[in-house]
Amino acid sequence: MDLSDPPQAAAPARTVLASADIDRALTRIAHEILEANKGGTDLVLMGIPRRGYPLARRLAAKIAAADPSVDAAAITGQLDVTMFRDDLAHQPTRPPYPTEIPASGIDGKVVVLVDDVLYSGRTIRAALDALVDLGRPRAVRLAVLVDRGHRELPIRADHVGKNLPTAAVEKVRVRLTETDNSAADEVVIEGTV
Repeated sequence: MDLSDPPQAAAPARTVLASADIDRALTRIAHEILEANKGGTDLVLMGIPRRGYPLARRLAAKIAAADPSVDAAAITGQLDVTMFRDDLAHQPTRPPYPTEIPASGIDGKVVVLVDDVLYSGRTIRAALDALVDLGRPRAVRLAVLVDRGHRELPIRADHVGKNLPTAAVEKVRVRLTETDNSAADEVVIEGTV
């Protein structure tokens, strides 16, 4: 690089999913979950903090709207994976969130792990380890709002809102009204390409 070259400016963030797009994606995922499960029986949605939990709550509400036999609050939980991560020494300190299991538990249930972005697969590996400590589900599935590729582990989502090929240097940011004090939901890509 020539020192006389001006520094490259970071590309401006670009919105790839607006609020309406996110809502449509969640509606589709909710119907896919119901179809794969053949209804709402024995279904549990476990959101991974931070943004996976509000997404799980939204999915549960959409599932309950499509299947009146489902109580959205009764099938939704939160699964903290902080202490199961393999990168704790390399990441900034993060506060653990409470793990909340539905009253019916997870034994013998179909558990759908819900997260915002699937990237390396390490968060989901940690979630699987955390889940084993809580019980023995009949099956575990994965629903994500965005799959950006770049997997480091053999993990694949069963339900994806949007496949979003990205460069490794780019950042995918999900902003939700529940967690980010934003006026509207959105998914943006930041960084240079």
